[in-house]
Amino acid sequence: MNQPIIKLNVLAKNVDNAKHIVEAAKGNVYVGLMVKKFASVDAAVETVLEFQEQQVPVSVGLGAGDPAMWSKVVDISLHTKPAHVNQVFPAAGYTLGALRAVGSDHTIVNALITPSGTPGQVLITTGPLSSQFKETVSCDAAAAMLEELGVHSVKFYPIGGTDRLDEVAAMVKAAVKRQIKIFEPTGGIDVQTIGKVIEVCAEHGAEQIIPHVYTSIIDSSTGLTRIEDVRELAKFC
Repeated sequence: MNQPIIKLNVLAKNVDNAKHIVEAAKGNVYVGLMVKKFASVDAAVETVLEFQEQQVPVSVGLGAGDPAMWSKVVDISLHTKPAHVNQVFPAAGYTLGALRAVGSDHTIVNALITPSGTPGQVLITTGPLSSQFKETVSCDAAAAMLEELGVHSVKFYPIGGTDRLDEVAAMVKAAVKRQIKIFEPTGGIDVQTIGKVIEVCAEHGAEQIIPHVYTSIIDSSTGLTRIEDVRELAKFC
């Protein structure tokens, strides 16, 4: 088994926090900025550009997987050409095409897939309208659709830390079979559980793993991501 590339995806309160995160992770990180918290596209674009000017690799995100934010994600990404974009499944292909049209071929675009509770079956209805429908499809069907769209990565959320590792394993296997080499486990991951999550993804063939670690490493009193925790997490990279 080849050693996979591991990159963290974490939040930062401000550009100073983000710079310390990148340093602590030795560059093996994407710093998430959630569009939901910004009052306007322009305000978000300004912050993304500020981070990028300081050599921070930005991941433009929805904000708690809020499907209503999908269009805002596209608008902000087209203005900033970030390193990484989080997107709902129904809009992932559109987002990828829009970014390519403005010459942003380097941007990794993921598609949000939700575990169903049954290994091998998932929910791809993660958009603003489709999310009211809970019909499942097989992991294989979901992965085949992503291959057709050219989407680079599966964001699998929420996995509840180590609660859904059998479902993680099934989705990773299906994705790898379709040449989707990047897998992004998200939800409930912390310093204690990250190792096991990475191990399962690697065992089933993921070549790049991007664990999203959010609230568990944020200091609730300051809102800052704790740099000592980033250093701990970065040991897995």
